[in-house]
Amino acid sequence: MIFTDTHTHLYSDAFADDRKETINRAISSGVTRFFIPAIDSSYTESMFELEREFPDNIFLMMGLHPTDVKPETYKKELALVESELARRKYYAVGEIGIDLYWDKSTLAIQQEAFQYQIQLAKKYNLPINIHCRDAFDEVFEVLEREKGDNLRGIFHCFTGTEEQALKAISYNLKLGIGGVATFKNGKIDQFLNKIPLVHIVLETDSPYLAPVPYRGKRNESAYIVNIAEKLSDIYALPLEEIAKQTTANSTAVFGI
Repeated sequence: MIFTDTHTHLYSDAFADDRKETINRAISSGVTRFFIPAIDSSYTESMFELEREFPDNIFLMMGLHPTDVKPETYKKELALVESELARRKYYAVGEIGIDLYWDKSTLAIQQEAFQYQIQLAKKYNLPINIHCRDAFDEVFEVLEREKGDNLRGIFHCFTGTEEQALKAISYNLKLGIGGVATFKNGKIDQFLNKIPLVHIVLETDSPYLAPVPYRGKRNESAYIVNIAEKLSDIYALPLEEIAKQTTANSTAVFGI
């Protein structure tokens, strides 16, 4: 079985003491593909280091995270994103989107940065990886403006309603399903089996959002297997089928 973690922050300081061991533990569990979202330019060199150490397993994204869209720096950061996309191969533009949990005052520039980065993804024929927190309507507003055959990607850490899931899928997006699906109050497990598995990819968002039974502890990519086991229960399918289909879905998005 090959599992794919479509969203993991392996460069995080949370892994400073055992990064290599954490990655090898995941690989030993069958999680052999790791897609790494960008935050801002301060993490870029750490991402390159991961890629150098595990060139067959690490696949990088490039983008500006919405919580790092700051009035004084975002235009410079976006210019760096575009220069990187022009310079070398990345597998997606992400993570990008809108986050109104931390700061509502930057909504206008968050939307501007989100739309601009979607346009960069189209320019370089790449998928997008969307971060959305307390901002479904605002994210959908931008997606509606940019919808089309050349828009594709993943709605990372999807925690919305069935209606919102179907709307995201209508924009040619897969749903990134992680630890929240294992939470008693996560709610998405109540309707997920109505969503065809072809629209689902697995993710950890490690070191955040560890699944049950590790909830509240540091998350890591090996726990993709726990999330897959939950989906096996939800869809009443063998674990092997969950692994096979979700990895195929990730390949359809990222092209590798």
